[in-house]
Amino acid sequence: MKPPILIIIMATIMTGTMIVMLSSHWLLIWIGFEMNMLAIIPILMKKYSPRAMEASTKYFLTQATASMLLMMGVTINLLYSGQWVISKISNPIASIMMTTALTMKLGLSPFHFWVPEVTQGITLMSGMILLTWQKIAPMSILYQISPSINTNLLMLMALASVLVGGWGGLNQTQLRKIMAYSSIAHMGWMTAIITYNPTMMILNLTLYILMTLSTFMLFMLNSSTTTLSLSHMWNKFPLITSMILILMLSLGGLPPLSGFIPKWMIIQELTKNNMILIPTLMAITALLNLYFYLRLTYSTALTMFPSTNNMKMKWQFEYTKKATLLAPLIITSTMLLPLTPMLSVLD
Repeated sequence: MKPPILIIIMATIMTGTMIVMLSSHWLLIWIGFEMNMLAIIPILMKKYSPRAMEASTKYFLTQATASMLLMMGVTINLLYSGQWVISKISNPIASIMMTTALTMKLGLSPFHFWVPEVTQGITLMSGMILLTWQKIAPMSILYQISPSINTNLLMLMALASVLVGGWGGLNQTQLRKIMAYSSIAHMGWMTAIITYNPTMMILNLTLYILMTLSTFMLFMLNSSTTTLSLSHMWNKFPLITSMILILMLSLGGLPPLSGFIPKWMIIQELTKNNMILIPTLMAITALLNLYFYLRLTYSTALTMFPSTNNMKMKWQFEYTKKATLLAPLIITSTMLLPLTPMLSVLD
């Protein structure tokens, strides 16, 4: 793809998301979603192959269905309330339809089937955009309509997503599919808290985006797409293998790292609201996620090949890819735990 075309397409994707985030009128929000969806498809098909074509088609059909559902919910709401304003959702059916449409756009369970398939069929760069930037717009709308969302429906979806995100990733060797299931689980944690404390959802989304960006950038450095290709990295990038180890533990939510902050705060917030069983179940299913992250770290950083590299000269060419912003991303993805008191004041 030629650079000017790429710049125009990326600008359209960003504009679409910004329109969604800044609008309070349902029609403008819908237009923003459509702009974003139509502009992301060339990005998904950047390296053309039948697999990428299939992934893009799946993505298009899912998003188009979700947009149609959203528009129907908006129309029902318009019939009952007589206005397009986002803050006024008077009809419960309209609220349920809008919530369903937005969760379908996010890839929450039971509408999660497209996420691993689409992520696996596209390049690492496109996968990174799909699992980070594309989550911002639907989440911002859920944030704005959070007072009128059906809490029971959302909690059920969140719990199912955390379960699916844990179980689905257990048997995977493909890194993109693992990241997709990880994304489903993280979205589950975010939607669980959105009706109780929407600001905490924003904190969780920010940390999730930082951690996912860092992980994908490290995968792109060596073009690693499978666990096997990741396990070859110790010979060439010993430092980066240890970075992947720390990042995976952070994604799993282990205490001294940044990934622990959202899990800790969400469990605390849910227990404050007299919920004991749901946070307990979520914490237990988070162990499944931790298991497949640990399996990745084991194959990457904790195993050594039988033959060590004794050669003075590397057998591959020197690496020239630029790792833009990788250092600050890794630091923020792993070392933010001491800032928890400040973040809790924001909430």
